[in-house]
Amino acid sequence: MIILSVGMPRAGSGWYYNLMHDLALAAGYQDAHEIRQRYHLQRVLTEVNCNIGALTPRRLGLVLFPSLAGNTFVIKAHAGPTSFARWLMRLGWMKAAYIYRDPRDAMLSAYENGQKAREKNRANAFSQLVDFDSSLDFILEYTRIWEAWQQCDLALHARYEDLLNDYDTESGRLIRFLGLDARQPAVAAVLDRYQPEASATADQRGLHFSKGRTGRFRNKYTPEQQQILAVKLGSYLERMGYTI
Repeated sequence: MIILSVGMPRAGSGWYYNLMHDLALAAGYQDAHEIRQRYHLQRVLTEVNCNIGALTPRRLGLVLFPSLAGNTFVIKAHAGPTSFARWLMRLGWMKAAYIYRDPRDAMLSAYENGQKAREKNRANAFSQLVDFDSSLDFILEYTRIWEAWQQCDLALHARYEDLLNDYDTESGRLIRFLGLDARQPAVAAVLDRYQPEASATADQRGLHFSKGRTGRFRNKYTPEQQQILAVKLGSYLERMGYTI
């Protein structure tokens, strides 16, 4: 089976992926990095977290091959669900868990990450976010992707803030969704290792806890900018459960 860890950028998606990946290993499933190497999927599963990119039939089809050969592994994406991805979920050949965050905080985090990359002359996915307007356009695209995943009943939906503030409950939901047993020592050890306090002090790459605090946008954006965000994102924020 393919297990897809998918989420809004800068929404704890690295934390969520690593948690899911290590839970899968603890349950006896395969390491996605080894699958990538064994099946020559380096062009399909990229970056540290085996990111598949767009959920196209071609990309998913290539990843489906090792899955049908008896391997279960966790990959990552930020893309919206496609008809082919939904078909795989209906057949039980893929599970998807989606994590999101207050888009205003995600937008700010993405801009700051891009700014840092530009200062170091190291282009990344956020380097093009040079101002408020480009950052807003960026996050609007991902709020629409959030909406598409919300309409996918077969996927698990999680909020970064809930995982941060009520880790036991949210990780329990994930465990049940994946069909794992939290009483198994190896699984319990992974759950302990990825608790927010432990992860924040362990300096684990890709977890983004240095700027993972909630509500920072209220101190970073001007009142005028916050008003623009309220207008542009208001309908999404209400459905996501955030205060405008």
